[in-house]
Amino acid sequence: MSSGWLGSQRNRFNSATSTSSNLSGSSDAFDPELFAATGMTVESERLGAAITRTRDWMLDNQHPDGFWVGELEGDTILESEYILLLTWLGRGESEEVQRCARYIEQQQISDGGWAIYPGGPLEISASVKAYWAMKIAGYAPGEECMRRAREAILAAGGAEKMNSFTRFYFALLGQISYSQCPAVPPELILIPGWCPFNVYEMSAWSRTILVPLSLMWSFRPVSKLRDEWNVPELFVDSPESLPRTMPPSEVLDELKSGSKFNWQAFFNGVDLTLKTLESCRIRPLRQVAIRRATQWMMDRFEGSDGLGAIFPPIVWSVIALRCLGYEEDSPEVQGQLDELKDLVISEGDTDRLQPCKSPVWDTAIATIALRDAGVPAEHPSLKRTVDWLLDKEVRRSGDWAVRNSETEPAGWYFEFNNEFYPDVDDTCMVLMALARCLPNQPEWDADFLVDDWSPHEADKDVTAVLAARNADAVLAAVQVDGLRPMLGAMHRGARWILAMQSKDGGWGAFDRDNVRKLFTQVPFADHNAMIDPSTADLTARMLEMFSYLNVPADHPVVRRAIDFVWKDQDPEHCWYGRWGVNYLYGTWQCLVGLTRIGMPLTDARIRKAANWLKSVQRDSGGWGETPRSYDDPTLKGQGPPTASQTAWAILGLIAAGEGESESVAQGIEYLLDSQNEDGTWDEEWWTGTGFPKVFYLKYHLYRISFPLMALSRYARLRSRV
Repeated sequence: MSSGWLGSQRNRFNSATSTSSNLSGSSDAFDPELFAATGMTVESERLGAAITRTRDWMLDNQHPDGFWVGELEGDTILESEYILLLTWLGRGESEEVQRCARYIEQQQISDGGWAIYPGGPLEISASVKAYWAMKIAGYAPGEECMRRAREAILAAGGAEKMNSFTRFYFALLGQISYSQCPAVPPELILIPGWCPFNVYEMSAWSRTILVPLSLMWSFRPVSKLRDEWNVPELFVDSPESLPRTMPPSEVLDELKSGSKFNWQAFFNGVDLTLKTLESCRIRPLRQVAIRRATQWMMDRFEGSDGLGAIFPPIVWSVIALRCLGYEEDSPEVQGQLDELKDLVISEGDTDRLQPCKSPVWDTAIATIALRDAGVPAEHPSLKRTVDWLLDKEVRRSGDWAVRNSETEPAGWYFEFNNEFYPDVDDTCMVLMALARCLPNQPEWDADFLVDDWSPHEADKDVTAVLAARNADAVLAAVQVDGLRPMLGAMHRGARWILAMQSKDGGWGAFDRDNVRKLFTQVPFADHNAMIDPSTADLTARMLEMFSYLNVPADHPVVRRAIDFVWKDQDPEHCWYGRWGVNYLYGTWQCLVGLTRIGMPLTDARIRKAANWLKSVQRDSGGWGETPRSYDDPTLKGQGPPTASQTAWAILGLIAAGEGESESVAQGIEYLLDSQNEDGTWDEEWWTGTGFPKVFYLKYHLYRISFPLMALSRYARLRSRV
């Protein structure tokens, strides 16, 4: 499985030894039962028993096919929008609507509205849609829950403050006109790639929403509701008075800094111009655009659990298909509706929905945790896991290939099926999981030969070489052939990751150099996620992964990545966490990535980051941080302690050489004291991030996998003392 290379630096990757060379890694020799039996202390017995309980729970809860998947919990926006979709489809009186509405009612907060994470403040769009959904389900405006909700919404500025997505639902169901929504013409799909304002310059998740939404905007479907389902009472003024332009979007970057040009006014002008042309029926390319957008959408149904494999694009694709003339019972529409139904979780007399499913992500993390806990690579459970993960490798081009057309398809996605959208985070985590599952035998060597190349130059090569040392040449050849699929996948995944590095040295989630700041100013951008720029937490995870492949710190790709992470360190010496809450997540991952790749523990920046983690430890010994820290930086590292965030802090401190500190000991004690009898932990608060300030997540397996990692790595450290 080698390819031509020039000037390669040979880097040893030995499955038997490499991962034990750093305390933030793992040792295959660690055995929790043996450690507990021979440690001769109460502490070690408790620790070993705790690890064993969680390890056994993980093994018992593995799917027979080899994967793990926990619930991915979102806020009531999902249930509300599902009700609105069903209402538009003529199912407003269905049992599905009733069950979702009962769940929405249960989530109402004390001030009468709805939050987007536990303990959070009222969020206006979530609250408006929740009230409306409950009204459709039969809740009378005079009921106490509805009265409190209405008063809270009006006190917060009313439906006038709702975001662009909510406006589209209001237009769809006849509450406002489409002229009061941002213009999303399908002609956007025709803008060529050389133009700085094309669909591939926006984030992958925005792209998958915008294309079907543009079809809806073109046809402008309206379903007139019963009078008793309308919600004019949610407006401070009236629906008719809602401005045709959107309020200023939040500035996520420095676009306005030092510039006298008013981009907001510019884009509002463009928006109004497009609406004027639309009203005058000046749209010569409309039919071509509809055909192109339709084909784009249909192509991405293939190999995917619905468009983009996530809730919002699936909903908009259902609406788009109906606009295009597809009957509700057609295979196309039913296929998307079935994917939505598959996201429903029924419990008692309520239904709630997941935004998507996370099996690849959950499985990779669980695998690493189990290897940390001493489960051998040869264990049947992990062998099934490896086979399942290998089967999920992407082998077709997707949207990422627009900027990497010469790169061989590879990588892994988040969900069960989403072949157009592998992402670097999942790919990175899977590569580490696979590396940890190479045979733990001394006769195996796996070398990755990594060229000194830039992903922005013509020569792009990384080679994986597998060799077996065995006196019997025939047996050695058989052994090599047996591992060829695994090493081949790792080889391709490593090359794909390298090709996805952005020019700034970091990595975004789905695309390379997805940094067009102009998109953050468009009227449609009020969900604050129009671009997918490099982030420190993702980049540091790449560094961690490179350490598993023994790519050296002086490799050009790694050097740029290290520089990016250092530059992103906060003045308080922590790191912002884009994909988890928040500074605890970012600081943990950056410390692990930097130290594993070889940054010295004595570096002042590492010491200060470790001290920051210790400074925000709670009196209970745990760590916690509220999602509110995205809005209020003074809340960095502040919040009720959770099992997952405590584990991240412990892992970060161990990586920074603080494994024997009092802070870590107290954190371990917190985990031991709060563990349930079955080896799990309870976690009320949410620690996952979809879009900062807009959408948060609760990964139900985070509270199990990460504490298992932390306890196991601490135990291994203690066993060496």
